[in-house]
Amino acid sequence: MRCVGTVVRGIRTPIIKENDDLANIVVDSLIKAKENEGFEFRDRDIVAVTEAVVGISEGNYVTVDDIALDLQNKFPSKNIGVVFPILSRNRFSMILKGIARGMDKITMLLSFPSDEVGNGILDEDILDKSKFNLSSVISEDDYKETFSSYIHPFTGINMVDFYRDLIESENCEVEFVFANDTKVILNYTKDVLTCDIHTRYRTKKMLKENGAETIYGLYEIMNKPINGSGFNPSYGLLGSNKSTEERLKLFPKTGDKLVIDIQNKLKELTGKTVEVMVYGDGAFKDPVGHIWELADPVVSPAHTEGLNGTPNELKLKYISDNKFADLKGDELKEAIKKEIKQKESNLVGNMLSQGTTPRRLTDLIGSLCDLTSGSGDKGTPVVFIQGYFDNLSND
Repeated sequence: MRCVGTVVRGIRTPIIKENDDLANIVVDSLIKAKENEGFEFRDRDIVAVTEAVVGISEGNYVTVDDIALDLQNKFPSKNIGVVFPILSRNRFSMILKGIARGMDKITMLLSFPSDEVGNGILDEDILDKSKFNLSSVISEDDYKETFSSYIHPFTGINMVDFYRDLIESENCEVEFVFANDTKVILNYTKDVLTCDIHTRYRTKKMLKENGAETIYGLYEIMNKPINGSGFNPSYGLLGSNKSTEERLKLFPKTGDKLVIDIQNKLKELTGKTVEVMVYGDGAFKDPVGHIWELADPVVSPAHTEGLNGTPNELKLKYISDNKFADLKGDELKEAIKKEIKQKESNLVGNMLSQGTTPRRLTDLIGSLCDLTSGSGDKGTPVVFIQGYFDNLSND
């Protein structure tokens, strides 16, 4: 009887540089890990590669000047509203630098008490005691008077001050407005850049229907090359990260080819069909800081076909406490194994799925990989997972 279920390994690789052959590096690193650690490849193992090294190997970068030029081409007025950006030095500050460099004035609409992914912008206790509520429109002067003492508990920074200083350093005028209704921006300008991530299509549609004239989403900025720059046709600047003080790395655009290349190379070397995915941020929320990790537009921008869909699992504690409440030990285990096999043959009704959370495989696996590889110096941009699709019937 097997005593171990899912096993997750962070795989160390050489430092990935621009124009490296990433597929070969990933495969070579996995083979070396196999030789050193003594594991064997199996069908339906999973190889996951972080989007960061995919973007680096692609050389998919843009500069602040590229962003400024693209914005000037799309917003000739040079006076725009910037709606619902996230509060992040790594994720948005360089984008904002490019916006400010290309514009004369920005009216920035910020949601409160936090941004889309949970970064706080004001003290909720003070909000509860103030004359404002979640339906209010808070002016910049009101914010300064009531909430300006707020600093983020993790960074020690007030991001309103940080963004104001950044914008003004590019000789651009800025006015802040705080509201949770996107339509508020139309009281200030009809030319709007929407910067939200997961609600981007709805926000753009709502503004267009209510009188916005020139309107683009962040996913439509740098979605084509500017003077030979990098670009992402699907996500534009969404999913980008700061590289240097003047350059950003974009979300990868060649992941579909990469995952197939890795799958084919491993098939040739091992004879096994391994699933492969590119992953970015995990889809989970910090219960203390209330920050939702997913600042990328998707968890997985590319994956092989076998990772489509949602888990097909039974909730063991539900079955044990209900249908087989009178069984114990080996008798209970054998009964559950029989139920699993019946479910796999589509002979068991939906009742047995009660208690399971319907999430996509790529979101679950990508979150597991993000937690494994971390965002620091572990040096494991590849994650190798075995036994993820196993269940008790595989004993």
